[in-house]
Amino acid sequence: MKISIIAGARPNFMKIAPIMRAIHAANKAGRNISARLIYTGSDQDKSLEPTLFSDLDMPAPDTYLHIESTDFFHRMAGILVAFSRELEEHPTDLVMVVDDLTPTMACSIVARKKNIKIAHLVAGIRSFDMNSPKELNRMIADGLADILFTAGMDANRNLNHTGTEQTHVHFVGNILIDSLRHNHTRLQCPEIIHSLGIKEKEFILLTLNRRILLEDELQLKQLFQTILAHSDKPIIAPLHRYVQDKLELLGICSDRLHLLPPQPYLAFCYLTNHAYAIITDSGNVAEEATFLGIPCMTLNDYAEHPETVHLGTNCLVGNDLSLLAQHLDILNRGDWKKGQLPERWDGRTAERIIQTLLEEHIK
Repeated sequence: MKISIIAGARPNFMKIAPIMRAIHAANKAGRNISARLIYTGSDQDKSLEPTLFSDLDMPAPDTYLHIESTDFFHRMAGILVAFSRELEEHPTDLVMVVDDLTPTMACSIVARKKNIKIAHLVAGIRSFDMNSPKELNRMIADGLADILFTAGMDANRNLNHTGTEQTHVHFVGNILIDSLRHNHTRLQCPEIIHSLGIKEKEFILLTLNRRILLEDELQLKQLFQTILAHSDKPIIAPLHRYVQDKLELLGICSDRLHLLPPQPYLAFCYLTNHAYAIITDSGNVAEEATFLGIPCMTLNDYAEHPETVHLGTNCLVGNDLSLLAQHLDILNRGDWKKGQLPERWDGRTAERIIQTLLEEHIK
């Protein structure tokens, strides 16, 4: 069984790495299964740090499609053409797409047009906001997929409501947890943490990536004022250069605010593992916080995995700074909810996925 696995951006690799290891293990055990890893971007992509693949304990992509346009239509068209050519040169039995990016949708369309089976990893997520580009990507990928792998029962219910045939849906658990468990003993403390004299479990980790949060300058300034006013902890913020430039332009600074460049995978995982609390706009980081039992405040109105909210340690605050202040006060009082680990967030998701694929292929 030949599988073509699509990565469309850096975060996809954290979910693909366990799959690659599980395929290698199955192949070594005598199962007829192999994978070809395809990155739709460039090998010169600056978001892919030199240590990324060694940090993740996975091979680098077999090929790069070199589609780098930021314009949606140019990017979509480029991927359609380049991936079609890739499949002509390297025939496959199944295309696996991940998450909800433009490459996820584009490669699903190509595979369906070529009558190749499609597996969608992290299927069934919904924000119910049709103005969100990712929502359209999710719906199309889910609609075209032959095999849908979900992380929780909320996703299963979403797919059921859309009329998806339930025999195609497989609740396998959260693949991101596989990477966290695998790398737990390999974490690397950033040198700057030692130089700043900041101790474990005594800092707040802050991440910001969503453009909508960065475009409203007044809201952005008030966000940092709220955090600084309602916590006396040091704040570690690994941010892209353009975000740091924006903060400097707005005069946002404090002796307790420590801006870092984006961190390599194992260094960032160290920060999430040892944070006192996390404030983020990333669904992946919120999932990691739930797995680690760390208080988390998500700057979004919905959670990609609602389990992080109704079972885990995550709370949604959206753009409501008064709500953020309330949750910081709860944190200061030591009254944060304990949370529990959602079902099948056990580090064995990749094993379940590969077993399912082998069984489906036999059928």
